[in-house]
Amino acid sequence: MTRELRQDVRYAIRGMRHSPGFTTVAVLSLALGIGANTSIFSLVNTVMLRLLPVKDPGRLVELLQKYPGEPRGNGYWTFRSYEHLSSQNHVFSGILGTAIDNRVRLQSEGYADAIGVGEFVTPNYFEVLGVEPALGRLINDKQDAVAVLSWTNWQNRFHGDPDAIGKKIIVQGQPVTVIGVAPRAFTGLRVEAQTDVWQPLPNQADTRLVLLARLKPTVTLAQAQAEMAVLYRFTIEERSFRSKDPQVRQLKVEVERAGAGLSTVRDRIGKPLLVLMSLVALLLLIACVNIANILLARGASREREMALRVGLGASRGRLLRQMLTESLVLSAAGTVAGVFVAYFLAAALIQLFASGRPHERVLLRIEPDMHVLAFTIGIAVVVGLAFGIVPALNAFRTSPESALRKANSGQTIFQRVFGRGLVSAQVALSVLLLSAGALFVRHLWDLEHTDLGFRPDHVLLITFDPSRGQRLPSRYHEMIERVQQIPGVTSVSLGSPTPLSGAGASGFASAEGFEERPADRRWISICYVSPKSFETLGIPLVAGRDFDPHDEANWKVAIVNRAFAKYYFTGRDPVGQHITLDHVTLDAEVKSYQIIGIAGNANYSEIREPLARTIYLPAFRDKEVDADHLILRTGGDPEAVAGNVRGVVREVLKTVPVLSTTTLTKQVDASILLERLVAALSGAFGALGLLLASVGLYGLLAYTVARRTTEIGIRVALGANTAYITRMVLVETFAIVAGGLIVGAPLALLCSRLAGALVPDVPLHIAGPLGIGAGVILLGALVASYVPARQAARVDPIEALRHE
Repeated sequence: MTRELRQDVRYAIRGMRHSPGFTTVAVLSLALGIGANTSIFSLVNTVMLRLLPVKDPGRLVELLQKYPGEPRGNGYWTFRSYEHLSSQNHVFSGILGTAIDNRVRLQSEGYADAIGVGEFVTPNYFEVLGVEPALGRLINDKQDAVAVLSWTNWQNRFHGDPDAIGKKIIVQGQPVTVIGVAPRAFTGLRVEAQTDVWQPLPNQADTRLVLLARLKPTVTLAQAQAEMAVLYRFTIEERSFRSKDPQVRQLKVEVERAGAGLSTVRDRIGKPLLVLMSLVALLLLIACVNIANILLARGASREREMALRVGLGASRGRLLRQMLTESLVLSAAGTVAGVFVAYFLAAALIQLFASGRPHERVLLRIEPDMHVLAFTIGIAVVVGLAFGIVPALNAFRTSPESALRKANSGQTIFQRVFGRGLVSAQVALSVLLLSAGALFVRHLWDLEHTDLGFRPDHVLLITFDPSRGQRLPSRYHEMIERVQQIPGVTSVSLGSPTPLSGAGASGFASAEGFEERPADRRWISICYVSPKSFETLGIPLVAGRDFDPHDEANWKVAIVNRAFAKYYFTGRDPVGQHITLDHVTLDAEVKSYQIIGIAGNANYSEIREPLARTIYLPAFRDKEVDADHLILRTGGDPEAVAGNVRGVVREVLKTVPVLSTTTLTKQVDASILLERLVAALSGAFGALGLLLASVGLYGLLAYTVARRTTEIGIRVALGANTAYITRMVLVETFAIVAGGLIVGAPLALLCSRLAGALVPDVPLHIAGPLGIGAGVILLGALVASYVPARQAARVDPIEALRHE
């Protein structure tokens, strides 16, 4: 059996070499389909399936606080709640707490400063996880000035030197002693970022924690949920005492599995990833149908060969095995090529995710593991069987007597109808892919052309860390004046946050003469801005005045947006009125502000969310500066002045590090990262599906014309003209395409509903995308049929009849 298998494999390879055109088309088709599937599955595996490299990850759970119907919420636990839950529960063998900081400043002798990810952890962090050190020891007590390095950080900064233990590094400006190195496989709890350093938890009273726990061996998730619901009453009372939010008593605690780690993007991209997996599966199915159709056509031409082999003693089982072996060898070649496609596509996905907003950038490590290996091998086998089974069964049914009796082998009626059906199926699937691509591209276009309330063009954003230096207004005034003098700069200001950078500060507001029902009370977005901020960002000031230098001393003034004014001052002029604002900090007092102006509505948080009620407060106040972004508008390309601006910032704010430089246009693009990802990939997959369907249609028509050469020659000899022959081929083409459109249109309508349910805010109006898909398919069919139609029209009847 082994010898026969080797013979079958060698024969299959020889056959592939003898048909280079077919082999190239088949391998490339499979490479695109298998590569796309492998790369998207690798992303799904990384984000949703891969377990943490810790002891028994299946017993880890995450403790969430959330309002009913709202997304998950972790990272808001106090240390008091952590202590209460740890001491009072009977369902966990341990509860750990961690505070994750994405902007930890790392320094060590001989190396440039770097911004990394740090975790500030409770003493039992590594013990609960069951992680052992690769070198030294891990945190197990409340020492403040110690640190554990990640394996990568240890390699980069100390070149893997074991003597790094005991050395000093500087974290956030404070010297700490390295006591250990985490194992290479453990890179922290978060999926989308690698932790560089772990330190004991500081400022326990003020730090907000993420809580994970390990279930006891005999405890179920339901039992843990029931006990946490009771113990959570302590946290509710604590938060009610500290917060003025009337909705806080609606909070619930939920216990969810956390063996796959923490992820801020899993909820956002999980469902869109399922959509992408469905699309790449359709792409691979189109490739399989395409190759099956070509193999079926080749099988008809090999009918005499199969008949001869049967006549010479080969069993039908051997023929079946030979054909399946050829399919599997072809699939293996496509899979090898697909691995390279997957590698480059995965790298592109990593870069795309890393282009998000600074606080949302997803730094994924898409690495192959046993899940990806099993998926790739499994898909190679399934694909090989999928496109090879019909041609193999056709060879199995070969009748040697009838096949050898024919002067020229040809397709039976069943084979012709089945082949046309396969191409129609390709057309239907391509319509589905193209419609989906058009749907998501249109959704992205709608978002990109949403009125955001500001002008993103020609705006440069410099982000710095004011906590790392003096916050004297005089320094910042000097910086603004010097930046204003740079050629090309037209307007300069400070602000925090910047538009579409995500949620900033928030609080609760009340206004004179306005009675608000407790159920209607909502968070108010708070922005800190300097004079000329509205001019710089292109936000219209519709009433009142802007901030001016005099407000630095008398800083209890505010500007509100139209949404705020409409809600709190319906039918009244807000300018000159007073509001009170309860800042959301533990020690903040309720302050009163006088409204001096009304600004237009501008989107600071999410394009997808309704415009929030917003209040603007002075960035210069109490002889301090409360802003971490330098915002400037230029007359030309803002990136052309970026180097000069950074130089001024470093020269004036000597101890304040610059964290990032970008443009507001890029920040807008980064805020719709998910939509760009889905639109780009679905559009690309739709184009590939169209290409494969066109190749399949061309192959079928070319083969049909070649097999019907004699018939066409007779028609020409009997008086058929070129136009008639061309029309005959085109009619056959559009009959096949029409069959695909009839099947594909309802599928596209159904799948648009499913996509709308999985991806938020996707429009359900499918008529336009469906029309685009059908139109592109018809155009592709016309192009694919041109060459076969022209060949048919140029058939010489004398040459055609001579072969008969």
